[in-house]
Amino acid sequence: MRFIFIDRINSFEKGASLKGVKTLSLAEEYLKDHFPSKPILPGVLMLEALVQAGAWLVRLTNDYQHSMITLVQAKTIRYGKFVSPGDRLDVEVEWKKAEGEFVELIAKGTVDGEQAVSAKLKLKQQNLVDLDPKLEQQDQKLKDFYKNLFQQIHSQKNKVATAI
Repeated sequence: MRFIFIDRINSFEKGASLKGVKTLSLAEEYLKDHFPSKPILPGVLMLEALVQAGAWLVRLTNDYQHSMITLVQAKTIRYGKFVSPGDRLDVEVEWKKAEGEFVELIAKGTVDGEQAVSAKLKLKQQNLVDLDPKLEQQDQKLKDFYKNLFQQIHSQKNKVATAI
């Protein structure tokens, strides 16, 4: 993962919902080319923040059972307010249903209470070892990476409340 678009996970409930935050800084390298005189977070990266939040909900719900969680489909994408440096994108994902390796979610991002992005997402969960038995060690490295990253981005004040 080159860019991490969830700076903090404020709360989550396994199999139900997750709330997180992305605070946009002027120092983020992709902004230099996206309207240099008035930088804004590209729409596709707002969508990526929703996907990453959804992937966190899937990981946490399934206790890091899968190393790879990828976007299969994004539908009914709507954009509203621009996200500019200094803004905080509040991201929420809601679990709708799971069938086999697929999970469907409803996601939205807001800035100061105004909708910036929303979408219906379908994510696929899998392990690399299912594609190639030689990748078992890589699967474990990815799972360990995400467990460690979670410890860094999960809000300390909510740890007891969300330990489900």
